[in-house]
Amino acid sequence: MSANKGSWAPPEGEDSMSQKFLRKTRESLLVPIGLGGCVVVAACRIYRLKARGSTKMSTHLIHTRVAAQACAVGAIMLGAVYTMYRDYIKRTAQYAGEK
Repeated sequence: MSANKGSWAPPEGEDSMSQKFLRKTRESLLVPIGLGGCVVVAACRIYRLKARGSTKMSTHLIHTRVAAQACAVGAIMLGAVYTMYRDYIKRTAQYAGEK
């Protein structure tokens, strides 16, 4: 009646976190690019923290957050533009070639 409580496994039919991440990566390549860009920008800004000069800590952290968010939003926008191109312009050209 009691299961092995030492380890947890997802219920039948559900993917593990790594499988889900790999599936999302195959569906949309810009998701890991945006995530990686966000991490790189945040790491660079935090590394430069000691050379911030007379800038307040809160101002530096706000600028870091804004730069990281801009990278993530930029990746989302590129994905949306690519999807619109693929769905509307490319398909319209294919339909015009068939007629």
